[in-house]
Amino acid sequence: MSDYVISRISPADRRGQRQLIELLTAEGIRKDGNLDYTCGMFDDDYNLIATGSCFGNTLRCMAVSSSHQGEGLMNEIVSHLMEVQYARGNMHLFLYTKCSSAKFFGDLGFYEIARIPDQIVFMENRRSGFADYLKNLEKDHIPDSGSYGMETYSGSNASFRAAALVMNANPFTLGHQYLVERAAAENDILHLFIVSEDASLVPFAVRKRLVMEGTAHRRNIIYHESGPYIISSATFPSYFQKDEAAVNESHAMLDLTVFTRIAQALGISRRYVGEEPNSQVTGIYNRIMSEKLPENGIECVIVPRKESGGRAISASTVRQALKDGDWDLLAELVPETTLRYFRSSEAEPVIERIRAAGDVVHY
Repeated sequence: MSDYVISRISPADRRGQRQLIELLTAEGIRKDGNLDYTCGMFDDDYNLIATGSCFGNTLRCMAVSSSHQGEGLMNEIVSHLMEVQYARGNMHLFLYTKCSSAKFFGDLGFYEIARIPDQIVFMENRRSGFADYLKNLEKDHIPDSGSYGMETYSGSNASFRAAALVMNANPFTLGHQYLVERAAAENDILHLFIVSEDASLVPFAVRKRLVMEGTAHRRNIIYHESGPYIISSATFPSYFQKDEAAVNESHAMLDLTVFTRIAQALGISRRYVGEEPNSQVTGIYNRIMSEKLPENGIECVIVPRKESGGRAISASTVRQALKDGDWDLLAELVPETTLRYFRSSEAEPVIERIRAAGDVVHY
């Protein structure tokens, strides 16, 4: 145990923030844009010699000055961050690290979930966390339909086809409904994963409800909460990559590595995704998906976007309509179930949140 003191570096601490960026840069790390707690270890002259941060239930941006490596300082930073997380009630923790550091964090009680060689390793502090997640997915109930018995679902019928969709639905639109309709119609079972992370303007509980209400007429859908393993762009770390293109590629590669294991557990042979011609991020993701999924025996189906008035329907446009109070436009873009919710008094806090946001298009 060192004699150095660990203290919080607040966003308003200009000197601390400057030293933070300098230390991270010296260790080949960029300061991540998503941090909700940062600590620092300082020497007697108040020079920053080690640091680490949190975001949600993740640990990130951890570094030790090259002049102090080998002193066990990283152990103390990680222990401090874990205490902060436990005090917040976050017991299941995750971290992203360089491949060269995975063994070190393994010795601290973290277990590998997935890795992209020479880039990044995704780890958690529960030995059987991901395995338990897969088991729970397998236990999810089968849709109540007489044509899909357990024997057929379990894979005894070679012609049986299971597909998957992952959506944030912020909120659920006619475009989302169209995508679900097609995937459900073309397959025996559709596993619909709803991103459960609450980093969107529309809360997860509302997003899940609207997805389920808007697709309730389809009897062959199994709904899943994504949990912490299907990684959203909001939580994926940017600090290991040199630019945004590299971040997007790493995110796609890691997400697909995890998804492949989910698909194997559930017998999924197809994944559907909506086309997004105007988004470079989604374009990169779809390209990598179309290349990598077939290598693992999973077909990638990219579906052209449903249009309204000659323009692709998007959740961004829906949020803008809510922000502007344009109910006529909203009625053209969302199912009746979504429209009914937003017209109710129950939706008032969500609408106020959207109206208060500076930019609802890229949120």
